[in-house]
Amino acid sequence: MLMKYSNKYTAMDREALMQAVQMRMSERRFKHVLGVEETAVALAERFGESPEKASIAALTHDYAKERSDEEFQLAIEQGDYENKTELLKYGNAIWHGLVGADFVARELEIADEEILNAIRLHTTGAAEMTLLDKIIYVADYIEPGRNFPGVEDARVIAFSDLDQAVAFETKHTLAHLVEAENPVYPKTIETYNRWVAGIQ
Repeated sequence: MLMKYSNKYTAMDREALMQAVQMRMSERRFKHVLGVEETAVALAERFGESPEKASIAALTHDYAKERSDEEFQLAIEQGDYENKTELLKYGNAIWHGLVGADFVARELEIADEEILNAIRLHTTGAAEMTLLDKIIYVADYIEPGRNFPGVEDARVIAFSDLDQAVAFETKHTLAHLVEAENPVYPKTIETYNRWVAGIQ
């Protein structure tokens, strides 16, 4: 993907950012990240968000995904997080977004709060989501490497109605978590109540 960054959101150009991200993850994970970027940029162009911001948020959304639990636990204990004791009960599935955004800010020197918030929310969603939040949340779910029952439906919905795509993804993610008897992070319930159940 050929894209020039304007230096408004990051001091790195796309090539340097890609290299910094690639060094922090497996080849399989990096391929996923590139798929999310491709999808996020396409969604940004479709719905009127900055393709540059979508590219940066997508490239960095899983930056911390392969960090150790110990590294996350230390970051949580030393960081400024609400309900630290509760947060420590969850694992990488939650930490790599919520806490990972702080690794991105510190190590990649990305200060744009919209980009960082999209990283924070990309696995859980939220009751209140910006256009960029929705784009990264949905792009992560439907990128070309994903292959699960319903993904083609999700892709069609995403390019026609982003709010419906958020609802579709949230409903199916929650069903999967319940089926697997996995813990459900409170923000995921908030996302479900707002985007699926329609509680304002």
